[in-house]
Amino acid sequence: MVRFGTFSIVAHDPDRGSWGVAVQSKFISVGAVVPWAAAKVGALATQAYANVTYGPRGLDLLREGRSADEVVRTLVASDDRRDHRQLGVVDARGGAAAHTGSACMEWAGHVVGSGFTCQGNILFAPAVVEAMARAFETTPGDLPERLLSALSAGQREGGDRRGMQSAAMLIVREKGGYDEGSDRWVDLRVDDHPSPIEELRRIFRLYDLTLLDREDPATARPIEGEVAVALQHDLGILGYYHGPRTGTWDAASRAAFERFLGENNFENKQRPDGKVWPSVMNYLADRAAAEVARRTTTAPVVPGALDRGPGANAPGGDRSPPTPRRTSRRSK
Repeated sequence: MVRFGTFSIVAHDPDRGSWGVAVQSKFISVGAVVPWAAAKVGALATQAYANVTYGPRGLDLLREGRSADEVVRTLVASDDRRDHRQLGVVDARGGAAAHTGSACMEWAGHVVGSGFTCQGNILFAPAVVEAMARAFETTPGDLPERLLSALSAGQREGGDRRGMQSAAMLIVREKGGYDEGSDRWVDLRVDDHPSPIEELRRIFRLYDLTLLDREDPATARPIEGEVAVALQHDLGILGYYHGPRTGTWDAASRAAFERFLGENNFENKQRPDGKVWPSVMNYLADRAAAEVARRTTTAPVVPGALDRGPGANAPGGDRSPPTPRRTSRRSK
């Protein structure tokens, strides 16, 4: 029998129509086992001596309109090893329920609150799940911030008493995925790391910057005047823009900016209203500063190479034709 200690939170954000799971464990690739979720359906975490069939079976029951409590009772009742299982479920309406089997390794238990459930096994103390619940209830913001806050709070109380190894966060909302092609709004995993929760936070910051649209619309800035000059300056350093830095946001400036966004995975941050997100401006400024530092501290190998940014077109025209491959026949 394979066991692994884990602490997780399953939660619902009714204001934004999101369901999510966040988890940490002294177990490699915990994200491949514990979290399950479906938009407008619910979410669950299966752990301890995890029964991975709880994932798809639980979501099927939730799709039938079953409550979280019904799903937990149904899954556990049909499982001969229920005493070794731990399960947390949140349904489409935010109802929450959990199960901690009597044979789960100590300390093991759960806390169920309004719209969420925290559960864990092989924990340092009951304070782990209690701190997670408090953090989730008191942290402002949307589901990613609150789930990450809960994980950090649990770890501060000792977390998995054997240590840390992997973490994951899965959040779903209808058409929330890339280009609205899926419901996986956030799907991140840290499979093996000495500080997996902090690494999960770092990866989420990058994911949020490029792929999510969580910023306050009131902070978007019109691309005019000093804002336009700053963008032209930074785009020029990076080789995307070759015109004057006048602050006039003309067709050449727009084309350069759109090309930068496309090449740097900012498709979800493009705006049709002539404004720019502060996060994009900050990222562009940081990239330009790094480019200036590179040119200043790097000895050029090719003359003029350091005058070109990553957005510049490759010199030399078309690609040269491939060299014909020669074959040789060994004589006998």
